[in-house]
Amino acid sequence: MAGRPLIGISTYLEAEAHWGTWQLEAALLPAGYPRLVQRAGGLAAMLPPDSPEHAAATVARLDGLVIAGGPDVEPVRYGAERDPRTGPPALARDAWELALIEAALTAGVPLLGICRGMQLLNVALGGTLAQHIDGHAETPGVFGHHKVKPVPGTLYASAVPEETSVPTFHHQAADRLGTGLTISAWAEDGTPEAIELPSADWVLGVQWHPEMGEDLRVMRALVEAATAAGARIS
Repeated sequence: MAGRPLIGISTYLEAEAHWGTWQLEAALLPAGYPRLVQRAGGLAAMLPPDSPEHAAATVARLDGLVIAGGPDVEPVRYGAERDPRTGPPALARDAWELALIEAALTAGVPLLGICRGMQLLNVALGGTLAQHIDGHAETPGVFGHHKVKPVPGTLYASAVPEETSVPTFHHQAADRLGTGLTISAWAEDGTPEAIELPSADWVLGVQWHPEMGEDLRVMRALVEAATAAGARIS
């Protein structure tokens, strides 16, 4: 592989979106995601929901994968009944993104889960979610900030060794961890804020939204891992 690594980013699928004079169904992504990939040295490619059987072929064309934030994961995916505070399902995204995660883990493609993406990573490996927590999404539509403390010796700590303030907006969190996962950062209230898979070359989930901040280190670490992975394959 030569040049900048290709990083795929999963997208929203909205029944109705508005731009200009148009109001149509749309696959979309907040611009912060591709901009963060680009600023960190990667090429960004949007991955709208597709049939899960196409996930392996999609991931085979990528050097790295980002599972973006978005709606709550359907509770049936982790064997739970729906809490009244859990949002409406995004069934096409759940199926597609879980298939992407499985394909990336199988192929050894570096993987970063952001917010919902971290939660899906946990679910993909057999973990469960707490369907509602307080204090991490104070005002609808407005990102808050809180401190995150890394666990020394983890993949996350190798990228961000000190406690930092991060942009956050979520009301769910990892509960029971999936097979092989470990917690690599905590919030001050004891909420798991990052998880990773030590048995893999580079698999990390963060509960906050790095695309809404100025710290490039997490995404830069993914881009560097994707560059190294691509060099091994080529």
